Amino acid sequence: MAKIKRALISVSNKKGLVEFARTLAEKGVEILSTGGTAKALRDAGIPVKDVSEHTGSPEMLDGRVKTLHPRIHGGLLSRRDNPKDMEEIKKHGIDTIDMVVVNLYPFEETISKEGVAFADAIENIDIGGPAMLRSASKNFQDVAVIVDPADYEKIINEMKGPNTDLSYETRLELAKKVFRHTSRYDAIIADYLTKITEGK
Repeated sequence: MAKIKRALISVSNKKGLVEFARTLAEKGVEILSTGGTAKALRDAGIPVKDVSEHTGSPEMLDGRVKTLHPRIHGGLLSRRDNPKDMEEIKKHGIDTIDMVVVNLYPFEETISKEGVAFADAIENIDIGGPAMLRSASKNFQDVAVIVDPADYEKIINEMKGPNTDLSYETRLELAKKVFRHTSRYDAIIADYLTKITEGK
């Protein structure tokens, strides 16, 4: 495991975001971000690079496609101890991403609103977020993945050492938390669509 040098942050729940990102930036971590998250960080004076600048591709389809790009997922899934992987991403101009901080579109909160339109519910099904979380979690030994703002303080405390890294044990715990989270998220969506189909 190497020093965390680049983090991708894209969150709907911005609790504790500014303090966490500021600490990362102070440790020399480059921050990639999108949309409202990037704006919130810039407004707080934190240096941010837009994901669209990093990928060389604009956001499209009203924001439905932002992070679904080889420069994102290649940077997340490349195995740092695999020479072939590292040679391949270098060939394609892909930089590694060492941390992902993502929490998902608020689907559960959206469908809990009285009279919510089906179209609004559908637009709150996150695609890019779960994809990044799963990529990072699959490669947890190389990519730290954070889905819960409640973990920010613990992570910053662990990164206080000179290597600004997280232990294997912490990375594994974070990855397990992600898969539990995305599993629940998908189950809520499936339950909602089932109820709509059945007219309940």
